[in-house]
Amino acid sequence: MRTLWAGGLYFAAAFAIGFALAPVRVLVLAPRIGEAWATAAESAVLLAALWFAARWIVRRFALNSAGARLAMGAIGLLLLLAAEIALGAAWRGLDVAAFLARFAAPAGMVYGAALVAFALMPLAASR
Repeated sequence: MRTLWAGGLYFAAAFAIGFALAPVRVLVLAPRIGEAWATAAESAVLLAALWFAARWIVRRFALNSAGARLAMGAIGLLLLLAAEIALGAAWRGLDVAAFLARFAAPAGMVYGAALVAFALMPLAASR
């Protein structure tokens, strides 16, 4: 149960930080440096903040095993993807296929790499 709560909190941290950074990426960075570079810049800041969040959550919930930390990352990732698909459908009219198609673009590839790092970060956060 601790792992489930930890994954939910990890998702909430990622969603809140990403929600705060998205306007900067879309309105300020993307028009100036392009979508892929803007996504890379946002991802760097987001992952740095999530490093500290992951460390705190792992310690707070005493997730001592590698399996528990991986489960925390997987739960956070699944919740994040579900939220992104739901918001994409509600705000932009995107379906799952359109969401997945975005990963073929350079910005989507950067985002995909950031998602992998996000999911694996709790594993490394205890070291």
